[in-house]
Amino acid sequence: MVAERKPLFPLGQIVATTQCLSELEAAGQTPLEFIQQHATGQWGLVCEEDRQANEDALRNDERLLSVFKTKLGCKLYCITEWDRSVTTLLCAIEY
Repeated sequence: MVAERKPLFPLGQIVATTQCLSELEAAGQTPLEFIQQHATGQWGLVCEEDRQANEDALRNDERLLSVFKTKLGCKLYCITEWDRSVTTLLCAIEY
């Protein structure tokens, strides 16, 4: 049996851009799979510097950033604001 990972921080309101939702639909994926990874500290394709910044941000109430790719190769960012009020899923080209 695999242990389920628990969220490391509150996500606040969860929003996604129209373009991001279109890309996910085209790839046959849902926002939830990326949001869950982000919330449990699976930061995806971030560089080591950003990975460390996320670990520090968990303790210091700073912005959190994850980077993912859809099955069709669209790069997505998942960003939780410093005050944990909003988590946004958007395409990298929209950032």
